[in-house]
Amino acid sequence: MPAGRGLLCGATGLALLLAATVTHGWLQRRAPGDIASLGLWRLCLGGQCHPHPATPALWEATRVLMLLSVLAAAAGLALGVSVAAGTARRARARVAGVTLLLAGLLALLALAVYTVGTLSLLGPARPAWRFSWSYILGWVAVVLTSSAGLFHLCAATKDLSPESSEVVGA
Repeated sequence: MPAGRGLLCGATGLALLLAATVTHGWLQRRAPGDIASLGLWRLCLGGQCHPHPATPALWEATRVLMLLSVLAAAAGLALGVSVAAGTARRARARVAGVTLLLAGLLALLALAVYTVGTLSLLGPARPAWRFSWSYILGWVAVVLTSSAGLFHLCAATKDLSPESSEVVGA
């Protein structure tokens, strides 16, 4: 049963990671007659979206960490799906769990870097900007992918099947 929960959390976490990475709702500014939003890839002003004119190194680091997190979550989810098929189920569940935990850690680092970097870059304009829905999706994805990893690790410890990797070598 924990493996099923891990797959559900992993799939949902991967979907949220993808949504958070590609959308432009990380920061939002609402002023009378002016709405602006900022994402990892685009800046949107008044309904017109454009690539960032200049990207600080901290945001570049966030992009890389988020992309690595998406890749790790996809790999962990694929490994989690493969647990049900074939031999060495315990080993696959462990690797799936560790990979999903890595995805959660990478996303956590990305969001921490973005938070610290953005607050320092905004300076006095900070009160006008708010972290928005894409940013929040990223934090929810951290919880879900990390939970998926823990579920897979728990499933690996409870797997008593004779075809697990530890029994095959004996």
